[in-house]
Amino acid sequence: MKVLSSLKSAKNRPGCQIVKRKGRVFVICKDNPRFKAVQGMKKKGR
Repeated sequence: MKVLSSLKSAKNRPGCQIVKRKGRVFVICKDNPRFKAVQGMKKKGR
């Protein structure tokens, strides 16, 4: 999976890390939780 450049730039922030879980890429930031991000979410059809 290609990682978005916006997620790569979040990796450079202090306290942030990129984690792969179940085919999705998450950015987790313990220091500042508003920098959370997700890539790879599927939209549910109705």
